[in-house]
Amino acid sequence: MKNIKILFLGLLAYEKALKIQEKLLQLRQQDMIDDILLLVEHPPVLTIGRSGKKANILVVPKEVNIHEVNRGGDVTYHGPGQIVGYPIMDLTGHGKDIHDFLRKIEETFICLLREEYGIGAGRIKKHTGVWVNEEKITAVGVTVKRWVTMHGFAFNVNTRLEDFTWIIPCGIKDKGVTSLRKILGRSLDMDCVGRQVVKYFCQIFALQPEQITQVDLGEILSTAGIKKQAE
Repeated sequence: MKNIKILFLGLLAYEKALKIQEKLLQLRQQDMIDDILLLVEHPPVLTIGRSGKKANILVVPKEVNIHEVNRGGDVTYHGPGQIVGYPIMDLTGHGKDIHDFLRKIEETFICLLREEYGIGAGRIKKHTGVWVNEEKITAVGVTVKRWVTMHGFAFNVNTRLEDFTWIIPCGIKDKGVTSLRKILGRSLDMDCVGRQVVKYFCQIFALQPEQITQVDLGEILSTAGIKKQAE
């Protein structure tokens, strides 16, 4: 099994997480680090992908920022109660197949929902992501640079679904969004669900997880910086 480092970042501003992703992307491209999966919650924020249309943003509260990013897809919402995952992975070690990578992310949540909660989830043709009936529970949008991935998925656990009324999610007008809390009628422990995400992600991708801390991340970034300067 290949190794992957797992880092739970907690609640973190989107722009800070993006900067971390960008640094790790460069290091992974240079083969200076292993694959890594960042798991994070964000304060309310809207992001627009490469194919996004600003017309799909209906209203923006004053305290909410909008970020135009280089992932695939249209506009989406991130907020507390949502597990956002950013896999920084070199696909040369995973078949060099972007479509397979996306399907495996979807399969992670299809399996998790079925095995842990007895929820039947699946795919909808032409719409990337994971759906329960006609409502999306996990959004997926990535970019790949020199075969290394960034961005990733957003899994609605205890997410405030009313915040999605600010947008037309992913530009899809005829379908809705849902969450684990809505389906089950109760709030979930975010740490527990985060561990489940890691479990099924690693099963589907045949990876061995190694959890690291934010201190470890700081050392990785500083050590890599020293090595880069020495070259």
